[in-house]
Amino acid sequence: MDLDELFPNKPGDPLTQLLKQDLDPLSVEELHARIAALEGEIARTKGKIVAAVNHRASAESLFKK
Repeated sequence: MDLDELFPNKPGDPLTQLLKQDLDPLSVEELHARIAALEGEIARTKGKIVAAVNHRASAESLFKK
């Protein structure tokens, strides 16, 4: 999938820029650090998804009563 299809209205979006970054100049250590940072961001994003789902479920439960 093309990046422009994923982020058509956000050419300056940090994620778009990150995905286009050339990895060739990075050392193995820098690549490992990048992976660790991205895994941390994945965990943070998944936590936000869980919180949003739980918040919505709580709100729906409240209004069903």
